[in-house]
Amino acid sequence: MKEIIALLGKEFTLEWRNKYAFNGMILYLVSTVFICYLSFRIKSNSLTPPVWNTLFWIIILFTAINAISKSFAQEHKNRQPYYYSLANPEAIILSKLIYNFVLMLILTFVGFGIYILFLENPVQDLALYAASLTLGALGFSGVLTLVAAIASNAENTGSLMALLSFPIIIPMLLMLMRLSKNAMDGLAFFVSKDEIWTLVGIDGIVIALSFVLFPYLWKS
Repeated sequence: MKEIIALLGKEFTLEWRNKYAFNGMILYLVSTVFICYLSFRIKSNSLTPPVWNTLFWIIILFTAINAISKSFAQEHKNRQPYYYSLANPEAIILSKLIYNFVLMLILTFVGFGIYILFLENPVQDLALYAASLTLGALGFSGVLTLVAAIASNAENTGSLMALLSFPIIIPMLLMLMRLSKNAMDGLAFFVSKDEIWTLVGIDGIVIALSFVLFPYLWKS
């Protein structure tokens, strides 16, 4: 636990020193949403609730890829053996997972606020939609953190991340869109129980795989 807390402190300190990275993600969200606002304002009545929902999750997906791809890539190669001598690989991956989850949670809810500011708010059940945002942030951070660890040991990190992560993320994204669509329609909570438990299961499996597989990747 002490190792995880120390590594989390390191992650947040680096983020604070390099605030331009986080500010760049916020700028990316604002500019993307504003472009969508201009596009759909010109073509009136074309932004139906399903399109609104799909567009939002696509924006969040690419924000997650841009934000988490630097998790291991920003670490200097000579620093990895130093970490290897100081901390357990389990502590390293858990600290990365926790940090990326917090980062994605902030970006997801900030992005949602910006989105409804420009493109109105058709969501009827905000609590259920917030649950889908939380599960999405957890799932994206889990998948992309492990993929970023794999891609950091190879060239063309961005391309490799897309190839490895999309087969896992696409089913998760479709389930998130279904759950959030139920929230937009204001359906009762029990209608969405299957989607919620499926997403919880997927997120749990991804985090467990990261915890089990990362030590072997770290040794290599």
